Amino acid sequence: MKLYPIESGNFKLDGGAMFGVVPKTIWNKTNPADENNLIDIAARCLLIEDGNRLILIDTGMGNKQSDKFFGYYSLWGDHTIDKSLALHGFHRDDITDVFMTHLHFDHCGGSVVWNKDRTGYEVGFKNATFWTNENHWEWATKPNAREKASFLSENILPIQESGQLQFIQRPDGDYLEKSELGFGIFFVDGHTEKQMIPHIEYNGKTLVFCADLLATAGHIPIPYVMGYDTRPLLTLDEKTKFMNHAADKNYLLFLEHDAHNPIITVEHTEKGVRLKDVFTCDEILK
Repeated sequence: MKLYPIESGNFKLDGGAMFGVVPKTIWNKTNPADENNLIDIAARCLLIEDGNRLILIDTGMGNKQSDKFFGYYSLWGDHTIDKSLALHGFHRDDITDVFMTHLHFDHCGGSVVWNKDRTGYEVGFKNATFWTNENHWEWATKPNAREKASFLSENILPIQESGQLQFIQRPDGDYLEKSELGFGIFFVDGHTEKQMIPHIEYNGKTLVFCADLLATAGHIPIPYVMGYDTRPLLTLDEKTKFMNHAADKNYLLFLEHDAHNPIITVEHTEKGVRLKDVFTCDEILK
C-alpha cells in the first residue's frame, strides 16, 4: 500500500465559526486570523494505492461554482486535484473509488464537474465507484435548514444519476472493523449524520483521516467544537472517545483542514489530550 496527499485547494473560514464558543484570544494563538477574522483552511485529500485500487478520500470544493460563491471563501494558493494527482503520476481517470467522508460541499464538490458544453453536470471520476452511506445520503438529500447551504444538490444528485453510487454497509455499533474498501471506519454524528472517519493500517501504524471530527491541531482540546456542528454535545462525547484512543494507540492523525500541520500525534497530559508531534506528509507518507 502507498499513500499520497492530494491537495485540492486552500480557502479561508471565519475563525469564530470554526471554534464556536472558544474566545478568539485563545484560538488566535494556534490559528491566527487575518484582518477579516478569517483563518487558513486546507482541503487535503488522501489517495490510497492498494493493489489494483486507487481510492481517493474526499475531493474538496471543486471548481464549478460561481465566482460569487468562491468569493465567500477567499481561495488562496494554486493547488488543484488534477495537479496534485499528476505530481504523483496519476490522472483522475485512474481513480477506481471515491470515498466521501460526508457530503458537505468542501468535501465532495470535486466529485462532480460541468459537462463539456456546460449545460449540466457529470461525475468527475468517470471510472470510479462513489461511496457514502445510506443514512448520510438520506440526510444530505433532504437537508435540514441548518445544513442546507452545505448540501448542494449539484454536488450530490449527479453521483446517483451516474449509476456509480454505492453505500458502505454500517455496523451495529459505531466502528466498522473492515469496510468494502479495506480500511476501518468510525461513524460519528456530532458534525453531521453518519460522517465516516477512515482508519488505515499503514507501515505498522494506524493513520486516521480526521475530516471534520478534528479540523485542525488547534481543535485538539475536547471542548473546542466547531460552530458548524449540528450536535455539539454529541461531538464532545465522540471527540473524548476518539482522542483518548488516538493518544493511547499513538495514531497518526491526517488533518484534512489544517493548512500548516498536515499530520500530527497526540498524548495524554495533566490538561488532557494535547499535541505531541507534527509531521510533514513527506516524513510519513514515503
